[in-house]
Order: sequence, then structure tokens, then C-alpha cells
Amino acid sequence: MIKVGVLGCGNISGIYFKNLTTVFSSFVSVYACSDLDGEKSRAAAEKYGIEHIMTLDEMLACPEIDLILNLTTPGGHYPLTKKALEAGKHVYSEKPLALEYTQGKELCEIAEKNGLYLGCAPDTFLGAGIQTCAELIKRGEIGTPVSATAFMMCHGHESWHPSPEFYYDVGGGPLLDMGPYYITALVKLLGRAKSVFSYGTKAFEERIITSKPKYGQRIPVKVNTHTAGLISFENGATASIIMSFDVWKHRLTNIEVHGTKGSIGVPDPNGFGGKVRLAKEFCQEFELIELISPYQENSRGIGLAETELAMREKRPSNASGRLALHVLEIMDALDRSAKSGEQVILESSPAASADMDWSVSLGELKTKA
Repeated sequence: MIKVGVLGCGNISGIYFKNLTTVFSSFVSVYACSDLDGEKSRAAAEKYGIEHIMTLDEMLACPEIDLILNLTTPGGHYPLTKKALEAGKHVYSEKPLALEYTQGKELCEIAEKNGLYLGCAPDTFLGAGIQTCAELIKRGEIGTPVSATAFMMCHGHESWHPSPEFYYDVGGGPLLDMGPYYITALVKLLGRAKSVFSYGTKAFEERIITSKPKYGQRIPVKVNTHTAGLISFENGATASIIMSFDVWKHRLTNIEVHGTKGSIGVPDPNGFGGKVRLAKEFCQEFELIELISPYQENSRGIGLAETELAMREKRPSNASGRLALHVLEIMDALDRSAKSGEQVILESSPAASADMDWSVSLGELKTKA
């Protein structure tokens, strides 16, 4: 079991605290928490029974803490993760790994040089939905993958998020915010990507917050809020992807993968379960496929728990820094392509991962023999 210091007690932290102190408590012990807002850290400690409230520097100096869980906003991922790695702590970070590919590459190099584990969200691909789809592809149910589509389209987060400003600042936008879920799923289903091409736009120069407590405040939009791109994979498949905060309504599916012998309807990659649909050659309709894993509800934290298992087994983790780096490079390249109007060739590769045995009970994790 590893002892974890949680950095950041904001919006996403609740589900991590809940799962790490219940479902995954045999893998992880939450030793301390920290937030710039002292009230948030005190509330989290009281609610989840966390014994210690510390600053980051105190966590880094604490010999009891093995790993820093970085749940800060995206701008804090690179500098705080780097600081923790340089202090000799393993790190698991919320997505994205960093705001720029060069930053993410530096983090991976520091971790590897120091013999440390670096993991990164999303871990939703370890959920029953994506894992079931991966198993279908592995078994050859749709033949050779030929193409895929991935669509995340909404009208932004200012209608519900209490502090949505960072979604429209540098490092935000739908690509870096939601792209990690969709692109990670595509990489886990189709393998390494080799090049991208895209266009990018923004429909509004500013947004008006309609959520509490900042109702009526205006946000300047500093990033593209609509990206349409193509991703070419090493296996020959091509994916069409749209990430947008400029769409009010649509009827497009989250992800579909099409092969020489059929198609798979992939559930929302921002979730762990969902409906998996399979249509084989000459079939007129999709059929529902039974999920292969018990991890069907919100299981955020499973990537951190699997990292602890990887440490014990002395192997790379599944939600690894190298996977997150490849996803980050794809997003960074999509943004660069939209600005330059040129195709971008990729250099990174996701690390090899372990096959998991999903015939386990909730709260258990096991690799295939």
C-alpha cells in the first residue's frame, strides 16, 4: 500500500477522496491533503477522515508520503509535478499531463531518470466500457480497424462550473479539457498515432458565466473553442475528431470504431461504464454487448490503484506518464496544425501496458497470468 498526499481539494477531488478511502483502500492510504483555500482542505479532511493537512513543501519533506496526487487546475500540473518528482516523490496527476508537449516530455524524463512512477488521468479507459471495446477489437470481432469518429460537442462549462474561467484561458479549451478522454480511448483502441491535421476556430470572443457564485461575469476567450481534426494511426486507421464548446445540440455519437468486418459503438469515454454496441458484417442493427468488468460506475482513482499494483509487480503502469505524453503530443499537434495549416508528424509513443484480468470483484485489481 502507498501513502498519498493529495494536492488540490477542488471540484474533482471529491470522487477521488471517496474512492481512494473506500473502493481502493487496499491499494492507497490518503495520508494528507492540501489546498490554497484552507477551508477546502479542512472540509475534505473532516469528511473523508484524513489525519493530516499539509502544505506542498511539508508533503515533499514528509518521509511517510510516497506519492503526490496532483489535482490542481491544469496550469499547476507541470510546475507542481516537476517539483514533486525532483523531491523524489512518485506522482499521479489529473489530466492533462502539462500544457505543452515539451513540458510533458521533461516530466517523463525526470521521472525515468530518478526511477519514479509518473501516472496521469484519465483512467476512464480502465473502466468496463472501453475495456470491453478493446477486448472486442482484440478478438477480431470487427476485423482490421479502418476508421473511427470521436465527437465531444457542447456549449461550454460556464453554465454549471463554479469557476469556469480556466476553461477559456491558455491551456484550456475543449481540446485540452475533454480531448484527453477521447484521444486516450482512441489510442487504447487503435494504438500509436503517427500524424495529425486540423482546423480550429472560436465562435465567441467572450463568455458570460451563468452559474453561481459568479453569475453575470464575463470571460475573455483566449483559445480555440472548436477543433476539427484527423488523426492517422500507425496501424493504418484514421480517426475524425471534433472537440467543441460552440455547439448547442447534436445527435452524433461519442466514439465509433469501424473495421473490415463490423463496427463498435463506444460509450462516453468520460465515464467508466455505458452501453457497448457491436454490429458485425451484414448486420442491419447494433446489438448490446455485456460489459466484462465490475468497474462500471465512477471509478476515478483506479489508475492510481493500478499504479500501486504496478509498483509491486515492478512493471510500467497502465495510466502511465508515457501514455499521457503521447495524448498530450496529439493535442498539442492538433493545436499547432490548426495554427499552421500543415500536417504534424508525431514522435512519441505510449508505453507498453499490462493486460488486466477483469474477473475480479469491485475493489480488486489483477493482471492476467
